[in-house]
Amino acid sequence: MSDWELDYYSRPILDADGKKRWELLICSTPATGEAEEPFRWSRSCPASNVNSIWLREALEQAIAAAEQQGLARPRRLRCWRASMRTMVQRAAEGLAIELIASRRCYALVSWLQQREREVYPHEEGYLSGPLAPAPEPIRALARPLPETARGESWAWARLGAGELQQADQWESDFSGLIPLPAGLNSDSPVPGILLFGGERALAIAAWVAGLEPVRLEVCGRQLILEAGLEDRWLLSDLGSDDAERTSAELSASRQQVGGLQFLAVQANPSAQRFTGFWMLRDLPDS
Repeated sequence: MSDWELDYYSRPILDADGKKRWELLICSTPATGEAEEPFRWSRSCPASNVNSIWLREALEQAIAAAEQQGLARPRRLRCWRASMRTMVQRAAEGLAIELIASRRCYALVSWLQQREREVYPHEEGYLSGPLAPAPEPIRALARPLPETARGESWAWARLGAGELQQADQWESDFSGLIPLPAGLNSDSPVPGILLFGGERALAIAAWVAGLEPVRLEVCGRQLILEAGLEDRWLLSDLGSDDAERTSAELSASRQQVGGLQFLAVQANPSAQRFTGFWMLRDLPDS
């Protein structure tokens, strides 16, 4: 059983009635080393039909299409648009599918970006002029990690993209792996952090696993972990030089490795295995 990622939202296309076209996009979450093509499914939705009933029926059709391809129904749905959470929740509950409100929808965001470049501009009614920018979301203040999730220390680290190709073979109690962006040089450095938890490493990794970690960022002189739908966790305060250097490395990762990052938990710096390992990506959410 795989997880699915879902986006149910309007697109920059006007239908004949002058209203924006809505579209449902669904894709499976591929795993590192997975040979099969991920499942993809899409349906257009008239603006007058946007509701949880239409969405539930469309989800049933998507499940049937997946089964025709020999694929199992999803165990979980991920959706990152806060404004659509309630509607998606109602549709998913009607099908006994768990909904996870999470921005960890990297495969879907990449697919949506591709459609925005290559599909929508060729549709009749495409809004080719500049669109009004979406309002900037109000970002939550970063919260300190709870005491039970704080490690003994942490370290900034780098792994080669080629090393990450083998991540599915690494021993780890908790993990969240994703396919690497296409065309990466195996020597390209991928930035990340190591959290050393000592005797509490397993508990810390379990806590991180429930967060749906999304990406690392530097805000001022703070190192932040973004997670879930809008959660922001303070990992550490940085000196001015460290903040500048770390920010530059994360910015370079967007240019060189498609925003790829990682977060790892180990018992200590000499440990030969990861207690938890997650690949992250710094991608736009919408």
